[in-house]
Amino acid sequence: MDAQTVLTAGQQGLMMLLMVAAPVLGTVLVVGLVVSIFQAATQINEATLSFVPKIVAAVVVLAVAGPWMLTTLVEYLQRTLMALPAAVG
Repeated sequence: MDAQTVLTAGQQGLMMLLMVAAPVLGTVLVVGLVVSIFQAATQINEATLSFVPKIVAAVVVLAVAGPWMLTTLVEYLQRTLMALPAAVG
C-alpha cells in the first residue's frame, strides 16, 4: 500500500463526509441565519427561539434525505471493503 493509495482513500472519505453532511449543515445554516435576522429585527433574544427551529429543520432534512444518506454511506463502505484485499495484497 503506497502513499498515493492512502491519500486517495482519505480524499474520497472526506468528500463522502462533505457530501453526506452538506444537506443538514446547509439547512441548519440557513435556518440559523433567518432566525438571527428575525431576532435582530424584533430584538427578541430568547435562546430557545434560535435552538428549536434548527433542531426541527435538521430532523426534517434527516427524514427527507436520510435514505439517500444511508444508501450513499453503505455503498461507500462496500466499495472500501471490497478494495481492501487488493490494497493489502
